[in-house]
Amino acid sequence: MDLGQFLLMRHELLLTLAALAVLIAEIATGEKSKARIIPFAIGLFALVTILGFIPGETGTLFGGSYQASQLTMFMKNTLNMAVLIIFLQAEGWLRKPENLDKVSEYFVLTIATLIGMNFMISAGDFLIFYVGLETATIPIAGLAAFDRYKTRSAEAGIKLILSSALSSGILLFGLSLLYGATGSIYFADIATRVTPNALIALGFIFFVSGMGFKISLVPFHFWTADVYEGAPIGVTSYLSVVSKGAAAFIFSIVLFTVFKSIVDMWQPLIYTLAVFTMTLANLFALRQNNIKRFLAFSSIAQAGFILLGILNPGDLGMTSVVYFVLIYVFTNLGAFGVVAAVHNASGVETISGYNGLYQTNPKLSLLMTLSLFSLAGIPPVAGFFGKFFLFTAAAGAGYYILVLIAVLNATISLYYYLKVVKAMFIDQNDQPIPTFRSSNAMRISLLMCVAGIFIIGFASEIFEYIRSISQLFLN
Repeated sequence: MDLGQFLLMRHELLLTLAALAVLIAEIATGEKSKARIIPFAIGLFALVTILGFIPGETGTLFGGSYQASQLTMFMKNTLNMAVLIIFLQAEGWLRKPENLDKVSEYFVLTIATLIGMNFMISAGDFLIFYVGLETATIPIAGLAAFDRYKTRSAEAGIKLILSSALSSGILLFGLSLLYGATGSIYFADIATRVTPNALIALGFIFFVSGMGFKISLVPFHFWTADVYEGAPIGVTSYLSVVSKGAAAFIFSIVLFTVFKSIVDMWQPLIYTLAVFTMTLANLFALRQNNIKRFLAFSSIAQAGFILLGILNPGDLGMTSVVYFVLIYVFTNLGAFGVVAAVHNASGVETISGYNGLYQTNPKLSLLMTLSLFSLAGIPPVAGFFGKFFLFTAAAGAGYYILVLIAVLNATISLYYYLKVVKAMFIDQNDQPIPTFRSSNAMRISLLMCVAGIFIIGFASEIFEYIRSISQLFLN
């Protein structure tokens, strides 16, 4: 192995260098100049994101433990774009006096957890997969408790770390059963040795249960709403988009490669999880008034829709999952960007607090409406195309009843998304949120979200590219 082969890990290496650079900037910056770290870190991460799109070599490292393909690199670039948008949206929040003393910690912890997610996506065995999973999980708990003087934030951190510890233990036990049944931890070896027997089935159930916590599938979702509500908005958006997207990526990779030979065994389980996740999350979303809890149950419902694509273990299924997550990044961050902007200006976190928002802040109201319509899957925005291909993948595998259930759930979701639209445009408020101007960084992030919501759905070349690299990866 020569030094050049390590460039296969260029995403992880670039992120590591970025984290070290932020730490050095922290040391070199005086107490009164901490605000300078914010534009430095955002600019540095923007450079890392751009460099990630430069075409690179593909191959494996460490005897197949690490694999770099065009598909995994696309997944990492998707997550990088999401984190860049989140950093831009968090700029105003980080400049508040109570946060300036821990600015570098926010960036370092976020980049550290992203490094773990990258290793998880490129894992070629369950050891790297698990190390990446824990590297991604532990810093997130610190981020959830970032507002250390607020009880809700500390509670969110405790709930996240306890639920993560439990889910990791369950997942690790499942992996040990799979190792005992196949005698290997390498994906390629397990794929040739896995058979539909009781030990494999038990190990797989524990594996899915552990991953269900990470993706927030019903009934493993109970921590989600409380953590989303208690964590700072910049962390909640990260949990909702980046963490969930990375978990969906690796979950689909493992199912489509390691367990493809026993697809008839796991499809009924994924089918059941999809039905319960979509339905229960939508029903609970109807009852929410806190905007972060509302978006938490919305994200759980979206995870249920992702399972429709996973039910088709071919290239169309993989393509629809990756394409949907790409759209979900811009759509959900558009909604969270408006929530962050409103909270930074007024402290409002309730849906009823958005009454009359259009009168004072029409642009933000229109952007929130656009994002919610995309989440609901209304044409012609990108969310419609994302759900369309998920439904197509499930129908291609013969799950017509499931597609009907998904369409009914999409209709239910439209109702509660319209509740927010009604609050902003129709409901009266004697004291609406005052007119305010967002920071330039926030405006840039929202423009990126709008561009993604409109462009990705109509740019068929993106879908075709994802399908071509998915075919190459699966074959």
